Amino acid sequence: MTGLSIVIPMRNEAGNAGPLIDGILSACDRADGLPQIEVIAVNDGSTDGTAAEVLALAARDGRVRLLGHATSAGQSAAIHSGVLAARGALICTLDGDGQNPPEEIPRLAAALIAAAPGIGLVAGQRADRKDTRAKRIASKLANGIRSAALDDGTRDTGCGLKAFRRDAFLALPYFNHMHRYLPALFTRDGWEILHLDVGHRPRGAGQSNYGNVGRALAGASDLLGVMWLVRRRKTARATEETTLP
Repeated sequence: MTGLSIVIPMRNEAGNAGPLIDGILSACDRADGLPQIEVIAVNDGSTDGTAAEVLALAARDGRVRLLGHATSAGQSAAIHSGVLAARGALICTLDGDGQNPPEEIPRLAAALIAAAPGIGLVAGQRADRKDTRAKRIASKLANGIRSAALDDGTRDTGCGLKAFRRDAFLALPYFNHMHRYLPALFTRDGWEILHLDVGHRPRGAGQSNYGNVGRALAGASDLLGVMWLVRRRKTARATEETTLP
């Protein structure tokens, strides 16, 4: 596997874009054994200076690319657009708010590179979260319901830090909010999941683009849909045969 594309969904993150991307480049430059990298920021219909900040970085470092949605389509759409445009066979994702430490990217990428061929996803699990109490409680409740319904073995699917195989991700069924169900979706397609505890930081600037109530309302219907997808998964895998059995 060659090439590592780091995909960052961003919506109104002008205050975080520069420090975050600088941190990613610095962390990857210090790491040993990483393949060639690129950083793809996906501007999801921002109304602030996010695009200008990223373009200024791209002018200084050719590894930085900017994609844009004319209107906001959501985090899953931004990630999907970034992965489609990626040149690397391996993908790392992290949130654009600066709460995911960029120093974790080399760890996730190295874990995926060293993993057995059957590992499709390395899922970060936030330790010592730096969020409000209300957000932590809502997340714990949502993760508990999801885990019980899907039995995906993951305590924290909301962590933006993930590493996965590009071709495996693009083979998954796309839908809005799919990024919250990647462990279940990868497992559905026959992949194994590796979990890695990662750090977490307070938001550097701006405010969250997602509220607890909106997330809960969307999550209820999404969960039912994912349960249906898991039950209706393809159960046969074809192998090429050259002789009669």
